[in-house]
Amino acid sequence: MISLDDQFIKTELEIEKMQAAGHVNALVLEEIKKLIKPGVSTRDLDRTAETIIRDHGGIPTFKGYPGPYPYPATLTISINEEMVHGIPSGRELMEGDIVSVDCGTTLDGYIGDSAFTQGVGEIGEEGSRLIRVTRESLYKGIEQILPGKHLGDVSAAIQEHVENFGYHVPRQYTGHGVGRQMHEPPQVPNFGIPGQGLVLKKGMTIAIEPMVLVGTHKTRVLSDEWTVISADHSLTAHYEHSVAVTANGPLILTKVKES
Repeated sequence: MISLDDQFIKTELEIEKMQAAGHVNALVLEEIKKLIKPGVSTRDLDRTAETIIRDHGGIPTFKGYPGPYPYPATLTISINEEMVHGIPSGRELMEGDIVSVDCGTTLDGYIGDSAFTQGVGEIGEEGSRLIRVTRESLYKGIEQILPGKHLGDVSAAIQEHVENFGYHVPRQYTGHGVGRQMHEPPQVPNFGIPGQGLVLKKGMTIAIEPMVLVGTHKTRVLSDEWTVISADHSLTAHYEHSVAVTANGPLILTKVKES
């Protein structure tokens, strides 16, 4: 049976700390949602996100993250055919764009990581449908995060929902464990076979992140060495939550806590 090193099983206190980080991350994304409109630059959105994180005593997790070169921003902002890891810039959002925003917050040594996709102004029917299906697939996966379930159950639930609508999931980009590090074991693919893979145990914390493409599952990386796009330039969408496995079912860590 595949098992996960106990160092990646979280205590109740650690999960509470992840909830605190996730709360700040959720506050950031809720504010960014309000600001998405035609004419706003992705760099302006990024500055707002960093300010909110630091005002709450946090650190932008993505900024300086190792890669082909240290990631230069707080958010990843990916537009239309850009699936993930788009770098904020002076580019302004346009009516009809769909934009995916991913954010990570480190607070007291623990990380919250989440993402959403939203239309800019009025968007077409395909974009609206894609966003809806991607969000639904996130929650289909989360429903499977129960002690005794397998990672394959989570992955298959996402894949089945996406493919039922004729869409595709990438093969080389996945969800992941999350905690003190942004990327911990295990990898959480958006495709799989029910009943296979790691058995979920209480205290595991994983980031579920369906990435969905209209055309094919194939992707490529742009010359900036970070931005991943659909190979055929078709529309893409992306949602993510950090989730804990508990005896009472899945606990979403990256949402605004009730006061």
